[in-house]
Amino acid sequence: MFEQSFKNIDDILHKDAGCGSELDYVEQTSWVLFLKYLDDLEKDKETAALLSGKEYTRIIDQKYQWTKWAAPKLEDGKLDHNALTGDDLLDFVNNELFPYLKKFKQDAVSADTIEYKIGEIFSELKNRIQSGYNLREVVSLIDQLRFRTHAEQLEMSHLYEGKIKNMGNAGRNGGEYYTPRPLIKTIVKVVAPKIGETVYDGAVGSAGFLVEAFDYLKNSKKLSTKDVETLQKKTFYGKEKKSLAYIIGIMNMILHGVEAPNIIHTNTLAENLSDIQEKDRYNVILANPPFGGKERAEVQQNFPIKTGETASLFLQHFIKILKAGGKAGIVIKNTFLSNTDNASIALRKELLTNCNLHTVLDLPGGTFTGAGVKTVVLFFTKGTPTKKVWFYQLNLDRNLGKTNPLNERDLAEFVALQKTKAESENSWSINLKDIDQNTFDLSAKNPNTPEEAPLRQPDEILEAMAILDKESSKILKTIEKLL
Repeated sequence: MFEQSFKNIDDILHKDAGCGSELDYVEQTSWVLFLKYLDDLEKDKETAALLSGKEYTRIIDQKYQWTKWAAPKLEDGKLDHNALTGDDLLDFVNNELFPYLKKFKQDAVSADTIEYKIGEIFSELKNRIQSGYNLREVVSLIDQLRFRTHAEQLEMSHLYEGKIKNMGNAGRNGGEYYTPRPLIKTIVKVVAPKIGETVYDGAVGSAGFLVEAFDYLKNSKKLSTKDVETLQKKTFYGKEKKSLAYIIGIMNMILHGVEAPNIIHTNTLAENLSDIQEKDRYNVILANPPFGGKERAEVQQNFPIKTGETASLFLQHFIKILKAGGKAGIVIKNTFLSNTDNASIALRKELLTNCNLHTVLDLPGGTFTGAGVKTVVLFFTKGTPTKKVWFYQLNLDRNLGKTNPLNERDLAEFVALQKTKAESENSWSINLKDIDQNTFDLSAKNPNTPEEAPLRQPDEILEAMAILDKESSKILKTIEKLL
C-alpha cells in the first residue's frame, strides 16, 4: 500500500508547476506525511492516557488538526465533500496552517520536545504545491496511510529511505544525503556504541548514521524504561547546514521512532575549534562528511590547519569534539592517505598523534552510486597515539553500480577479520615507525595480493618462439623416421 501511494503522489507532484524534481517530491511529501504521522501519534497517546485513567491534551489546536482540515469525515467514514480544496485549501495551508505551526518553535519549553521540532520544520519549509486540487489529491492519498503498528512504521521508514536514495538520481546534491545502508550498518557494528554513550554526526544529511545507530542500540539488549528515555532524548545529536537535508534528517529519525531528534540546523564548520569545551564533546562519532567542497577563508580561520577542502575541516572538527577514549568511524576520500600538500600532511600527523587509527577500510569505486570517487573509512579512538594500522581492501568480483550495489555480505569478511586484525589476501598491517616520518604517507600497497606474472619484452617472446620452433622441428623429424 505504502509503495503504490508514494508512486501515485510522485505522479501528482510531477504534474504540479511548483515541483520540478525528486528533491521537491521528497520535501513536499515530507511535510504532509509528518502531519499525518503526528495525528496518528496523538491518537495513540490519547488512547494510552484513556486506558490509564489520565487525560491527554493534544499538541495541535482543533482547527489545525488533520481530521479538521485535511480529512474531515462523514459518519460513514467517507471524506466530507465540503473538505477544503482548490484555492481555499491553498489559502488555508499557506496563510493559516504554516504560520500557526511555525510559532511552536518560540513557544516550546525546550529544544528536545516534539513541539520545538514542529516549529523548526515549518520554519524551514514552505508549501511548493501550486495547485490546490493537486494538494487535495496528495493529502487524500496520505490520509489512507497508517502508522499505528510497529510493522506499519517499519515499512513506512524503509520506503522513506528509498525515496531519499532516489534523490541521488535528481542531481549531484541529492547524493550528498545518502550513504549506502550496508556500509553504515557495518561502520556501526565495528564502532559498537553502547547505551549511555552519546552519538554524533556533524554532517547529518538524511540522518542515516543516527537511524542505524538507534536500531543497533534498540536491539542490543532488553531495554529498561530508563534506556528507552536515554535513547529518545540523550543519545543522538546532529548538525546540518542545508535546509532540505535538515528536514529529511528529522523526518527520517521520527519515522524510525525517535520523537524529538536533537538535530540542529547550522553550519558545523562555522564553529571555532578553540570554543569547543569538554561539555560539548561526544563518545561516538559516525559520519560521511561532504568531500570536494571548497570553504571560504573566513571559515578556514576556525581551524588550526588551514585548508579549503571541506572533508579535511570536518575531520579536524571530529577529532576535536570527540571525548578522550571516544570512538569514530568516518568516511573520507582515499587521497587523504597520500596527499602531499602541507595541510594533508599536518592533518595525518594530527590524527596519528592524538588518536589510535586502528583500522582503515579501503572501498572500491562505485560504492557511492553516481560518484566515481574512491573512499576509505577511518576507524579510530581518541587519546593514545597510533602504533599499528590494520588495512582491509574490499576486493569484489563485480563492478558496483545502481543495479549492483554494495551489500552486507560483501563486508562480512571485513567485519569478521577486523575483530582480531588478522592478515589475509585482503588485509595487512603496518607499523607506524615504518612509514615516512616526514609525510606520514599511509597509502601502503597490499603486500598479500598475489603477484601477476610480469609482461614479457618482445625479444623474450621472439626467443621463446624460436625455441618452440626448434622443438617442433625435432618432433616432426622423429615422426618422419618412424613413418
